[in-house]
Amino acid sequence: MTVNRWSELLRTGRTQYGMWIASGNAYSAEICAGSGLDWLMLDQEHVPNDIRSTLAQLQAVAPYPAEVLVRPASTDPVAIKQLLDIGATNLIVPMVESVEAAEALVAATRYPPAGIRGVGSALARASRWNRISDYLITADAGLTLTVQVESVEGLEVLAGITSVEGVDAVFIGPADLAASMGYLGRPEAPEVIETIEKAIATITERGKAAGVNAFNESVARRYVDAGARFVLVGADVTLLARGSEALAARYGCAPHAD
Repeated sequence: MTVNRWSELLRTGRTQYGMWIASGNAYSAEICAGSGLDWLMLDQEHVPNDIRSTLAQLQAVAPYPAEVLVRPASTDPVAIKQLLDIGATNLIVPMVESVEAAEALVAATRYPPAGIRGVGSALARASRWNRISDYLITADAGLTLTVQVESVEGLEVLAGITSVEGVDAVFIGPADLAASMGYLGRPEAPEVIETIEKAIATITERGKAAGVNAFNESVARRYVDAGARFVLVGADVTLLARGSEALAARYGCAPHAD
């Protein structure tokens, strides 16, 4: 039986601290992969990433011990198939608001008869072009699926989503959740934080790993205390933006918005 290392890490009880790779750049991804953080998220939803640039990043970080989650831009099963074929083994999919959507995502990641993933292993990096002789048999067991719940509608059916077989973890997206709650641009509003803490408790009680992002350390530690098992605590572009601004400020320079 193929064992997914990310799945194993989520069961250890130790919180996994990660970083958002939003530059769409393999060089930046490799730098961050050697930082010592537990995991990286390669994003396609909000950044200029396509299938080729994502492949380059997967190749760049492969020698490092950090685990890698890849986030497609949507729930499109074709896009999911392509990510699996280039070697992504851990997916984190945004904007899941129903049990049916979670079930459809599980199907998109599984080969028939369990799902609808197209069979193209002979062409795929994931199987090392069929050099992994039993890939078609073991592939399903070697994957993890994390669904993002980031709206009031999603939270209303959170218990049902966590009950879907094949969903390994649930990640709460504070920014979109805050907007959905009427707090656009205020993911650290007390009402939003309290709602996320309750969601983390629900996910954990249902036997799934809970994740969240929080760049504010005090908020991140609050979510860890609530039971979060994996947390995004920074992003490459944010570190570069704030770091370059701090450097400029030391020499009396002003940042440029345009």
